[in-house]
Amino acid sequence: MKTTLAALSLTALLTPALSQAADAPISARQYQSVLAGSWRDPANSARDGYRHPQQTLEFFGLGARQTVIEITPGGGWYSEVLAPLLKDHGQYIAAVQAASSSAYARTSEENLKKKFAADPTRYGKASVVEFDPKAPVFGKPASADAVLTFRNVHNWVAAGTAPATFSAFYRVLKPGGVLGVEDHRAKDGADLQAIKDSGYLTTAQVVKLATDAGFKLAGQSEVNANPKDTKDYPAGVWTLPPTLKLGEQDKAKYVAIGESDRMTLRFVKPTQ
Repeated sequence: MKTTLAALSLTALLTPALSQAADAPISARQYQSVLAGSWRDPANSARDGYRHPQQTLEFFGLGARQTVIEITPGGGWYSEVLAPLLKDHGQYIAAVQAASSSAYARTSEENLKKKFAADPTRYGKASVVEFDPKAPVFGKPASADAVLTFRNVHNWVAAGTAPATFSAFYRVLKPGGVLGVEDHRAKDGADLQAIKDSGYLTTAQVVKLATDAGFKLAGQSEVNANPKDTKDYPAGVWTLPPTLKLGEQDKAKYVAIGESDRMTLRFVKPTQ
């Protein structure tokens, strides 16, 4: 699939508040400084070649004055980038599943809070909010400039919570606000069982979830594409790095393929 931008003009949809945020772009030097930051986990930095954080965030239109909510940031891979970029003029919010929902959610929240507390210089303004995955609320209505989520939608689809989650994104965003989505991209035609088994889902499925919630598709990027990914592995997407679920079995083969082929989509909440 070639990189395409929908005919829909993002600029025309921006509210004055969001336009002001967009008027404070993040420079290439700022990205370079943060990506080279000593606070980043070396294992996280090593994935930059697969995850293309600068190009991805530029595509989503990240601005220095924005209020940005990242959904289920896990170990904080993007927290290490977003929070420092936003600390001076914006606001980074990590939205995590309620600790009571699972042991994984509890551990993830504890570790993220420890990360933030250990480095107030970079994370002093960052905050953590909990949400109920079955009835999600991410903040006050129309309070965020951007909502970003990386490789999470397939989990929500498998759990049956995706429609409620996308509706909650719509509510928390300001008119003109941006929803940025990255996820493992399936071959066209994959069904629900295939998603559960493989971890991949189709672009069409994500677009439908977003547009059903009221969003407009504003652009697609191939920045996180991987044509080497054949999407037909014994343990689904988790066969590939970084999980390498099969351990040493054919490890060199899967390392050579790299991380998964990923869709990168930008949606906008209409102004009216």
